Amino acid sequence: MQYNVTVIGSGPGGYVAAIRCAQLGFKTALIEKYDTLGGTCLNVGCIPSKALLDSSEHFHNAAHTFKEHGIDINPPKVNITQMINRKAGVVKANVDGIAYLMKKNKIEVLAGVGSFIDKNTIKIVSKDGKESQITTEKVIIATGSKPTPLPFAPFDKKRIISSTEALELKEVPKHLIVIGGGVIGMELGSVYARIGSKVSVVEYLDSLIPTMDLALGKELMKSTKKLGMDFYLGHKVTAVENKGKEVVLKAEPKNGGAAIELKGDYCLVSVGRRPYTDGLGLDKIGIELDKGKIPVDDHLKTKVENVYAISDVVRGAMLAHKAEEEGVLVAEQIAGQKPHINYNLIPGVVYTWPEVASVGFTEEQLKADGKAYKTGNFPYKALGRARASMDLDGFVKILADKSTDEILGVHIIGARAADMIAAGVTAMEFRASAEDIARTSHAHPTYMEAVKEACLAATPIDRYTCRVNVFNLSGCVQPA
Repeated sequence: MQYNVTVIGSGPGGYVAAIRCAQLGFKTALIEKYDTLGGTCLNVGCIPSKALLDSSEHFHNAAHTFKEHGIDINPPKVNITQMINRKAGVVKANVDGIAYLMKKNKIEVLAGVGSFIDKNTIKIVSKDGKESQITTEKVIIATGSKPTPLPFAPFDKKRIISSTEALELKEVPKHLIVIGGGVIGMELGSVYARIGSKVSVVEYLDSLIPTMDLALGKELMKSTKKLGMDFYLGHKVTAVENKGKEVVLKAEPKNGGAAIELKGDYCLVSVGRRPYTDGLGLDKIGIELDKGKIPVDDHLKTKVENVYAISDVVRGAMLAHKAEEEGVLVAEQIAGQKPHINYNLIPGVVYTWPEVASVGFTEEQLKADGKAYKTGNFPYKALGRARASMDLDGFVKILADKSTDEILGVHIIGARAADMIAAGVTAMEFRASAEDIARTSHAHPTYMEAVKEACLAATPIDRYTCRVNVFNLSGCVQPA
């Protein structure tokens, strides 16, 4: 079988690359070793975790806020079996949708593990051990990533678990210990905290979600403490042991102090993910990994002619939407087009509640680079829409160039931040100034008004004098 383009891996990067290649007229094959398409994101990552996050938010609201809204119900109970079953249904609908798109775009899906014989020949080994070969002009590697275990605490998938097992628990943990205060740890930790688990988060660094602006991590910790979550920042885990029905974790402050011991029924290890390149046979085509990742140039080409790599196996953040952009970029390059990705404008999102979203430079990065900047902040508690919905935690933070007023970073924690960040990305793609957004009409009352108000706060005082009260009744007048 001869193809113009063969994609190995059917996650967001892979299936989007395959679809775009097919749309551009290439005969395309997609190789996937699992029974369903969609990769980690659709099967055991983005989609199922969001399904559980939504379910847990509904339960938490029913238990804690309905009464304030004038809705009286009997105390709700968690049906974890139904919660997990609903999640499974959401996953199935999504992966079935990907299978449909493959048929619609006439992409041939080849089931099995793909590996290189040479740069134009791929061997495929199916689950039953049968081998076949295809030839291809070009290859796109999109095999994604796997959870990283701790060397002294390998996943036993019973008590010491990864995010995959955390999405399939048969019971609500009494005490869930989470190692890692990043995106995955905070999302899944908040799921179980909302439905009744005691959750303890142990993080080596001194901030939650440490890759984001530090102000966001501080606000997120303040908000999630209201769920009863406990935090041990700046702690190094030294031991994790499965005692049968109990997990014992030992940790010590990295800067010295008394060690701690935590006992729980489950321990979620969420210290990151590693690129998954096992079994690809990269050595047969002369590709050597660099710190576990496949080296590529600015066009995502490997050192081997006509072999590309995208998504989690290459440099950059491990994000589904980053992978999708890269899949489109490679497909269009193969077609002779000249696409472009601004990696600084790939947003990051944490789907806790309040949500956290960020794009562009953090304040810490600007300080380290010696960049002259200014800030504008606006709290959700001063927002009419947020007051109406009782979502008062959070703020919008705008970073702008001190001299040109160009927006350099948008950082949001609060209700609907995941959707709002798209406006920040759009503004920065067009190199908008804070004043541009401040002068743009925003519907009232909306959460997006907080972005406008933060931009007003960042706008030079000689251009505006603004008055804002807690009900978001603002008036801006030209200075006399």
